[in-house]
Amino acid sequence: MLPVAELHMHLEGSLEAETLVTLAQRNRISLPSYDPDVLRARYVFDDLQSFLDVYYEHIAVVRTAEDFYDLARAYLTRASAAGVRRAEMFVDLQSHTQRGIAPAAVFEGVSAAIADAESESGISGAVILSFLRDLGPEAAAATLSAALPFRDSFIGVGLDSAEVGYPPSLFEAVYRRAAAEGLHRVAHAGEEGGPDYVWEALDVLGVERIDHGNRAMEDPALVARLRDDRIPLTVCPLSNRALKTGPADLADHILPAMLAEDLLVSIHSDDPAYFGGYVDDNIAAIRDALALDDAQLAQLARNSFASSFLPEEQRSARIAEIDRFAGATESADVRG
Repeated sequence: MLPVAELHMHLEGSLEAETLVTLAQRNRISLPSYDPDVLRARYVFDDLQSFLDVYYEHIAVVRTAEDFYDLARAYLTRASAAGVRRAEMFVDLQSHTQRGIAPAAVFEGVSAAIADAESESGISGAVILSFLRDLGPEAAAATLSAALPFRDSFIGVGLDSAEVGYPPSLFEAVYRRAAAEGLHRVAHAGEEGGPDYVWEALDVLGVERIDHGNRAMEDPALVARLRDDRIPLTVCPLSNRALKTGPADLADHILPAMLAEDLLVSIHSDDPAYFGGYVDDNIAAIRDALALDDAQLAQLARNSFASSFLPEEQRSARIAEIDRFAGATESADVRG
């Protein structure tokens, strides 16, 4: 299995229908159905908002530290089986605290799952606290304040949820504060919003990584900036198809153009329980649709670790692991 880093995955978006049912029954919460297949049949979306409506409805079942542990543990176990060696997971703390869930329950459960998964399989995990842009900058600032007592439990901040109408510049102050706290900064931009959202994320928020970024390709000057500054783009093909932010046919995806421009692009799953699969499923889908060869897939994997927030020594070790894997695969092909 090709080793990869998963850098664009919302933990709440890994809530599989079976786990949804288990947690609903544990917490005595009503669902439209307790049949996982019936629940999954709802996962046909017209746009980002139609997905978010279901997403927020479902996370109401996650309430206790035990629930957060089970959710994170299930994802990390599945990710490890998919070849993930490093998982930097978005956690939407606001979606829980506004339901009355204490931050301690969230961080306690997720942190314990990360520790147990690393002990069992060697996967490295970390949390990125993601602000919900539609709740506004004041709510983001309050969320950061609520999270800082648990500073050792997360490594950075992000910006997600409905993009259009909520430009990155609204969140300049809270990102400035996050930087002062030594936190990494990333942001969703260029998924629904245009290249101007990507410019703002870079120049106003000072982000180190752009999540999605597909529409950056509409602006040649921005493409040059991303290439020259080696700004990572975390692209999610099955998400793009499911939410209609990309072509219905993955054969027409923007990824080859990104690779041709020598951008630091890598592949991720976004919300795997809802969009058709985990990172290995995304890699298999774009491999088949775009006829990517082993060398291109290995480069995407190298890019994922180069884009991660692992310490340099660990990044280099993982990239060397990919080089060994790619070399062994090439030798096997020659022998075959």
